[in-house]
Amino acid sequence: MEVTQLLLNAQSIDGTVRKHAEENLKLFQSQNLAGFLLSLAGELANDEKPVDSRKLAGLVLKNALDAKEQHRKYELVQRWLSLDMATKTQIRAFLLKTLSSPVPDVRSTASQVIAKVAGIELPQNQWPELVGSLLSNIHQLPAHVKQATLETLGYLCEEVSPDVVEQEHVNKILTAVVQGMDSAEGNNDVRLAATRALYMALGFAQANFNNDMERDYIMRVVCEATLSPEVKIRQAAFECLVSIASTYYEKLAHYMQDIFNITAKAVREDDESVALQAIEFWSSICDEEIDILEEYGGEFTGDSDVPCFYFTKQALPALVPLLLETLLKQEEDQDLDEGAWNIAMAGGTCLGLVARAVGDDIVPHVMPFIEEKISKPDWREREAATYAFGSILEGPSPDKLMTIVNAALTFMLNALTKDPSNHVKDTTAWTLGRMFEFLHGSTIETPIITQANCQQIITVLIQTMKDAPNVAEKACGALYFLAQGYEDIGPNSPLTPFFQEIIQSLLAVAHREDATESRLRTAAYEALNEVVRCSTDETSTMVLQLVPVIMLELHNTLEGEKLSSDEREKQNELQGLLCGCLQVIIQKLGSEPTKYVFMQHADQMMGLFLRVFGCRSATAHEEAMLAIGALAYAAGPDFAKYMPEFYKYLEMGLQNFEEYQVCAVTVGVIGDICRALEDKILPYCDGIMTQLLKDLSSNQLHRSVKPPIFSCFGDIALAIGENFEKYINYSMPMLQSAAELSAHASGADDEMTEYTNSLRNGILEAYSGIFQGFKNSPKTQLLIPYAPHILQFLDSIYMEKDMDEVVMKTAIGVLGDLADTLGSHVGGLIQQSVSSKEFLNECLSSDDHTIKEAAEWAKHAITRAISV
Repeated sequence: MEVTQLLLNAQSIDGTVRKHAEENLKLFQSQNLAGFLLSLAGELANDEKPVDSRKLAGLVLKNALDAKEQHRKYELVQRWLSLDMATKTQIRAFLLKTLSSPVPDVRSTASQVIAKVAGIELPQNQWPELVGSLLSNIHQLPAHVKQATLETLGYLCEEVSPDVVEQEHVNKILTAVVQGMDSAEGNNDVRLAATRALYMALGFAQANFNNDMERDYIMRVVCEATLSPEVKIRQAAFECLVSIASTYYEKLAHYMQDIFNITAKAVREDDESVALQAIEFWSSICDEEIDILEEYGGEFTGDSDVPCFYFTKQALPALVPLLLETLLKQEEDQDLDEGAWNIAMAGGTCLGLVARAVGDDIVPHVMPFIEEKISKPDWREREAATYAFGSILEGPSPDKLMTIVNAALTFMLNALTKDPSNHVKDTTAWTLGRMFEFLHGSTIETPIITQANCQQIITVLIQTMKDAPNVAEKACGALYFLAQGYEDIGPNSPLTPFFQEIIQSLLAVAHREDATESRLRTAAYEALNEVVRCSTDETSTMVLQLVPVIMLELHNTLEGEKLSSDEREKQNELQGLLCGCLQVIIQKLGSEPTKYVFMQHADQMMGLFLRVFGCRSATAHEEAMLAIGALAYAAGPDFAKYMPEFYKYLEMGLQNFEEYQVCAVTVGVIGDICRALEDKILPYCDGIMTQLLKDLSSNQLHRSVKPPIFSCFGDIALAIGENFEKYINYSMPMLQSAAELSAHASGADDEMTEYTNSLRNGILEAYSGIFQGFKNSPKTQLLIPYAPHILQFLDSIYMEKDMDEVVMKTAIGVLGDLADTLGSHVGGLIQQSVSSKEFLNECLSSDDHTIKEAAEWAKHAITRAISV
């Protein structure tokens, strides 16, 4: 059967026909890959063929080049690179030909496929003529060819990293794109494609933004495009401005007045999709300024990479009134739709960012609006005033806000009980939550919650939890922050007298018929957990009474008869919440003096957790695993009795590559169990180590799980001491190659630097555990051969200068462990290493006292090792 028919059948309404066609396509692919890809490209390029078969051909082709999972992506790239040159040349020709097809969908698919091929080939120096042949298309008529080519250039910039395209080509791409955006371009489809392409190409424009003339030209064209008669072009142009705000913040001073005028006009008069992007521009500017101010603490010296231009502060007198106007544009049903986003929400979010960027300065600009609107008969005005107030509570200093907040508190509590509007109550409850989050707690000098008003606050919140789900959910959130503020208050918490009532009310909320709406049940359990976590010893008997209640609830979710998939999903979510609740209770009660009474429930609890593993839900598995970790910590050596039955689930968790969060949590729990059981874990270590080593060498496991696996080696070595000997020959080479890999990986971008730091920390924690585990054992000799490599690793990360505080502390600790465990055997080596002198001195003079302490200990250990 020819490929056209197969592709059409694969979209058939008839399930049997569809399945048969899909199997045949798979068969064709596995038997003759080159022929398969070639016939798909031919189908896509052939204007005689039906649109449906061509679109699917393009999609299948695209999926044959790229995948979300790293390991699958790698396989597909290798597979493409191994095709013979003639096949690849022919496929490329078909793809370029498709760009001139009259069918828009088909052109668009071809654009994406070309970019995927470029993403694979350009880094390998293959298909060098691609950019040239695309650019020669730009001068083609008809217009649709130009449109498709600009779209392709956009996708290409998204797929390929800037360093594989020569600057000369980058300049030509940007010139073509910016010319396509120019108002002189008569065709709107071309202008839109060009504007969207610029958005994707901005990362390439570093050199061009450093050149005043080129930057002026790009900015002029973008600003003009925000005035296009075509709404989609205006929206895309503002999206470019938003991206420019974060990518080229330091180049914007010259343009800000014009941009303010353009954004203000759009926010007041334009279509909502455009107005939202115009507000987003200011949110983006605030984000940049908040980051700069956080990083440099507001004191600018010559060494800050990017100065703060205080654009937000300068724009305040005009920007704040603009944002306050948007708050009055609420939609009737805005809260009921999860994930709703409209101009009023965007304005409030931006106002919150402005408050964080300028601090106290915002208050006088917003207060008159609040005072004027807060008691108006129209709900929109009351809601906008409340939203404005809630939005500015993070940023200004408590001193600046205290008097206002104290006056507002009684007003808000009244509004919660008496205001007829659901919207106003919703926003009021949210605002109370923000008050408790930012202005209540042990660090605040003048408390807003006092003996005098505590009773009223709790009564109102408990009453509000019976309101509509969206309002009740916000009340639970407010209670969460109320409890959190009393976290480290000592024995007498003002919440103690109300503890029983609060817990009962939250359980009642969780049992409401409509508890699955507006995340209400989740919010109730989160608040319950926080109230328990921050409770004091006085209420421990009440927390104990909660144990059988929550256990019974969990038991009931496991007894479920046949459920529909929708009910099952809700059931799984509830299981996760209940396991999470038990985890908090275990952490609260699992230590003296409540431990003895509490541990009588342990067998039954463990039985329930093991049954949760029988249900298919990653979230519930994760929560049950975490709860078991807490139980192991509380039970200590007694946890050994659960290991025979628990071990198979532990192994299942370690093999769960698909739901890698479950795998990561399981690795963490092994650490908890090692600390609890110490050498009683020995019988299980062969199985655990085998699985951990398998996990490390697999390219299917998400990279974020690898650092915790390394630190888990350290936990195991600490627990079993010199018995770790039999794993040395496997684990040390793994650690060594990971250490070498991490030395080459750093500095690419923030995300990579963060990952490299966590990887190094995991490796160092492993070394630390292994050295401490072997200390004072006759077998320490086994570790001597690894010392030179470890010192070299410490030197290399010290020389690179991009480690964070956590790595610094672990690294200096490892230097000490090395000296402490191996003593005179490594004294000479340590004396020769850079890190033992310079790094040690740097840590000794650190402001962070934990780093300083670790360094002082390391210094003593080194002195002993050298003097022997």
